[in-house]
Amino acid sequence: MLPPKARFRLERFLGAAAMAAVVLITLANVLVRYFTDMSFAFTEEISVFLLVFLTFIGSAKAFLDGNQIAVTYFIDKLPPARRHQVLLFALSMSALMMALLVWYGARMTWDDYDLEVTSPGLGWPQWMYTVWLPVLSLLVFARIVQGMVHLFKHRVRPHA
Repeated sequence: MLPPKARFRLERFLGAAAMAAVVLITLANVLVRYFTDMSFAFTEEISVFLLVFLTFIGSAKAFLDGNQIAVTYFIDKLPPARRHQVLLFALSMSALMMALLVWYGARMTWDDYDLEVTSPGLGWPQWMYTVWLPVLSLLVFARIVQGMVHLFKHRVRPHA
């Protein structure tokens, strides 16, 4: 969707780092289970968090590249001007969804902080996990807006 100079490597780096961490945690868990009778079951909490983190990073990258999930069978049959309008509408609805996740995620994070909720596995403050919901939703929102700006700049005009 965006020209190559506008594509940032942030998502690629964060995604690779999160995936590497999941692999290392899983490898350590397997090795400990194989050589001892112990288990690193508490690491599941971190692994689940990293997979959710990776999902949001992947969504941001997909919107940045224009590879978001879309049903294009009918859209591809539309004239270019109408296709452009439908794409802008879809991006607008995606932006609205991410904005709602930012708002409600921030409220949930504040509740976790205010009520001193702790995580079930490690007993860490829950807000340390939930704070990433609004932060990463904001990143995805920014990438959607970036894609919408690109579409506005390259607007397809209907024939008169």
